[in-house]
Amino acid sequence: MTPRTRISRLFDGLRQAGRRGLIGYLTAGDPTLERTPSLVAALERGGVDLIELGVPFSDPVADGPVIQRASERALASGATLRRILEVAAEIRRRSETPLLLFTYLNPVLRYGLEALARDAAAAGVDGLLLTDLSVEEAGQYVEVTRAHGLDTVFLAAPTSRPERLQRIASYSRGFVYLVSRTGVTGERASLARSAAELVRAMRRMTELPLAVGFGISRAEHVAELAPLADAVVVGSAFVRLIGEHGASASLEGELEALARELKRGFDLK
Repeated sequence: MTPRTRISRLFDGLRQAGRRGLIGYLTAGDPTLERTPSLVAALERGGVDLIELGVPFSDPVADGPVIQRASERALASGATLRRILEVAAEIRRRSETPLLLFTYLNPVLRYGLEALARDAAAAGVDGLLLTDLSVEEAGQYVEVTRAHGLDTVFLAAPTSRPERLQRIASYSRGFVYLVSRTGVTGERASLARSAAELVRAMRRMTELPLAVGFGISRAEHVAELAPLADAVVVGSAFVRLIGEHGASASLEGELEALARELKRGFDLK
């Protein structure tokens, strides 16, 4: 029987309550590793249900300029994968909010897949998402990470063919991350029509929860997706605030307020 992770339990509870989830992304170490736990706590107070801890990388090809700059700031502040796992453990000591480690393949290979799976699980991380790992080459990765009780979340894009969506569905655990449009992360004025089409296509492939991300930055976006997806993912809007207010004591309050505003989108008609 598949173990029920914090991620699975979260979505079970949301489904039973007839609610949708808000997933928030932060680049760990931006502005500093020491402040990251308090930023996570601010998002939790604002209603974020699951936290993606982004691992800064020097070549973040899937990310837009906002998160690229955040990676640069985090790397300059001394963020490493090992230290981010220490931050995750600190967060876990006072929180049961699910944590998803969001990273690229290169840092994982440098750390060692088996070692990362072991250490991430020990730190209280609930799952991994490797943005640039092809699902066609993910067999060993899935085997190793699941052996340590971690969920494996994969990205599905509007351009993914049905056979690829099927493989993504079979390799994913916890939820499936649906990319609302082609391109990189970043805020947008409106959502692509392809997001709804991708949700419908993925629904035919799996009963796993579906979360939609890339470009979501307003309560109106959340309201638009609420009837379709089980959760929405917001990253660049939060990271932009951190870039603007990183030196200010008001940052936590700003993040909490934005999270509350986005959460309000689930109640809009």
